[in-house]
Amino acid sequence: MTSTFQKNTATIGGGTETAKSLRTLYFVRAVFSITWVVLIALFAQSSFGIASALLIIYPAWDVIGTILDIRAQGASTSKTPQYVNAAISVITTIAVGLALQKGVPEALIVFGAWAILTGLIQLILALKRRKLLGGQWPMIISGGQSILGGTSFILMAHDPKMGISSLAGYAAFGAFYYLLAAYRLGKTAK
Repeated sequence: MTSTFQKNTATIGGGTETAKSLRTLYFVRAVFSITWVVLIALFAQSSFGIASALLIIYPAWDVIGTILDIRAQGASTSKTPQYVNAAISVITTIAVGLALQKGVPEALIVFGAWAILTGLIQLILALKRRKLLGGQWPMIISGGQSILGGTSFILMAHDPKMGISSLAGYAAFGAFYYLLAAYRLGKTAK
């Protein structure tokens, strides 16, 4: 869900082609998130190795998605937030891998910190853009939800019932927001 803060309207990005590119990217990101949720549901309880790999893959995929987002946008937009997001996600990918060596609670804390930080960036950007672009409410809600989700991951990380599978809802909401953004971009692309 993290990099849904990227600019999701063609007015900033340079027209119909940008809207079409971003729309396709958001559909791909939604499919990835849904697939991740299904795989977590299948393997979180039965295979710690697969579940751990999925936990590392999630922020790594965010790096790839963010790079694709940067490429899809026009030259007239500032890409600094996306570069910051990509850097944060690279650090998170490494940190989750290291934290998993200590245990799932530590990995959930790292994941939670990532969700809070990127949610805060998303929220701030959406609030700044709401007057210029309008229609930023999904990104505002997503940013706020990411902050709340990350906080809950950290607070409940050491709860015996809390495990990697608890992140599935977070990823599912991310898929929903990508689908919503893709739908909005479909209108812009026409």
